[in-house]
Amino acid sequence: MLRYAADWRTIFFLCVYASLAIGGWMLDPSGPVLVAWVVVTAISSWICAIIAHNTVHSPVFKKRWLNRLFQVWVSLSYGFPVSEYVPGHNLSHHKFTQEAEDVMRTTKVNFRWNLLNFLFFFFAVGPAVTRGNYEYKKVMKKKLPQWNRQLLFEILAVWSVKVALTLLDWRKAIAFVWIPHLFAVWGITTVNFLQHDGCDKDHPVNHSRNFVGAAFNWFTLNNGFHGIHHQTPGLHWSLTPQAHREKYAPTIHPALDQPSLFVYMFKAYVYPARREMYDGRPMVVDQKPDVDWVKASRSTGTAELGAVGELASS
Repeated sequence: MLRYAADWRTIFFLCVYASLAIGGWMLDPSGPVLVAWVVVTAISSWICAIIAHNTVHSPVFKKRWLNRLFQVWVSLSYGFPVSEYVPGHNLSHHKFTQEAEDVMRTTKVNFRWNLLNFLFFFFAVGPAVTRGNYEYKKVMKKKLPQWNRQLLFEILAVWSVKVALTLLDWRKAIAFVWIPHLFAVWGITTVNFLQHDGCDKDHPVNHSRNFVGAAFNWFTLNNGFHGIHHQTPGLHWSLTPQAHREKYAPTIHPALDQPSLFVYMFKAYVYPARREMYDGRPMVVDQKPDVDWVKASRSTGTAELGAVGELASS
């Protein structure tokens, strides 16, 4: 049933999140155990957000009906509808990376202290992402009713479960549902800042930062190989390391192949915490206003919009 056997790891991580969320609710830990449980559950929900990202680029199952059910499962684990993730990510960020039509471009934040750019990036881009996604929904409601129905089904499933759990026990819901899901959406958005800030959007390979550590990529389903993902978004995550080695590693600037995410974050946001281009040049931040990506994508033809919508319901 799986298109790639590697996606048993995908299913494993979804089961881990479910076990943590349900187990925390049933066992009701307290004190330091509660804090640790919530932290681990939040991290696992963030991994589920990565799974949501992978799913909208490369469906997991061969059968369409299984993919539709799977998207609901992923939505409940990530905390937000998977189909809602598709348009803004694929048609705004991928199509117009770091341009005015990219509502997730890193130049939307420009604090003097680089750590604040990292921490508040989500809040700078979130409103525009939400507006664009629902503008797309209005455009495609009649053009792609099957995608719209899938989105509505995911919205109903996610928010009815969240509301029901909150009414059942709001304290447990905050600990094991709301905090993990909010961290997941913050994390999957903020990782974009790590992957693109200070890169060259016009360069054939230096447009993205990669984190190539083996342990990090095992847990994040190769999310660290971001450059090759931009070149071939539909390439399954299990194939990206080899593709990176063959097409990117020989020519990419060494500073854009980071061996450790955590070492990079320390240098970029703690010390010396300088915001600069990947090659050490000063970074000039051009905070230009947004350009309507829905209109820009529509001007290239509705076939492309339709293809993305089909992917969301495949």
